[in-house]
Amino acid sequence: MSVIIQILLMLFHVLVFPGFLFVFICGLLLAGIDRKILARMQKRVGPPLLQPFYDFFKLMGKETIIPDAANKAVYRIAPIAGLASLVVTMMFIPIFSFSTFSFSADIIVIIYLLTIPAVALIVGGSASGSPFAGVGISREMVTMISYELPLILILLAVAKAAGGSTLCFSLKGIVEWQQASYLGIAHWPLIPAAIAMLLVIPAEVGTQPFDTAEAETEICEGPLIEYSGAPLGVFKLNTAIKMFIMTSLFTCLFFGGIDTGIVAVNALILFAIDAGLTILCMTFIHAITARLKIEHLFKFYWTIVSALALISLILVWIGL
Repeated sequence: MSVIIQILLMLFHVLVFPGFLFVFICGLLLAGIDRKILARMQKRVGPPLLQPFYDFFKLMGKETIIPDAANKAVYRIAPIAGLASLVVTMMFIPIFSFSTFSFSADIIVIIYLLTIPAVALIVGGSASGSPFAGVGISREMVTMISYELPLILILLAVAKAAGGSTLCFSLKGIVEWQQASYLGIAHWPLIPAAIAMLLVIPAEVGTQPFDTAEAETEICEGPLIEYSGAPLGVFKLNTAIKMFIMTSLFTCLFFGGIDTGIVAVNALILFAIDAGLTILCMTFIHAITARLKIEHLFKFYWTIVSALALISLILVWIGL
């Protein structure tokens, strides 16, 4: 009986909380908040808050048109693979004191899991056989290379601060370190890393000005140009979920010491913080900036953002 209960509990975690249903609702709500606030900043009424839900279900009901030159199996599997990796990623991120999966090196697992949606976009775009997708694929690969370096430096800085004389690669350990002392953002050597993380999030998600791979006015959505129907809906869902996951990762790294002892309340607090971070590092930046060229994006992340993360890493490594 206990084995059956464990299986049912695991299915609940995967399908409901903190798995698919949880990230589905939170991700699309964040996308709706982003679109609504952006419209207000631009003096527009904007779409309803639930518009991303309407768009997703509408796409799921549309016909899927697959190009003759496409690799049909890869074309269909790519968005699903990206979605699966994001759901698993969320199960590794503690909701303050609540954690589904946790072990001594889960940060390393998360780094690998976060690359899968981008790789799925690249593979899916290449499977479509479109020349516009080829341009988008090359841009997506450069974007990945650009933000991975500062992201790794940020994680190393937080791991060193939490581990003291060693490196703590466990997100649960990082949360416990914050609960035992004070929030990670309150450790002043980590402030440059926090700023760098806020700049990494929009590139990881692919929002303006870092949406060079899917630039609608230049390469007609790039890797997604030949996608339609349900596969396109899943790719759009992946973007919304990644928005929630990246802001949740920031919350875990720098605001992880918050804990009410009630999982539902913690989840609401997490969503509220994530909504604020979304407005700060995605909506606001989108409203005031234009799309970067790919060479400018690469230079920005390998100079300014990497330098901020490296400063924090050096400060915590010398014991400040």
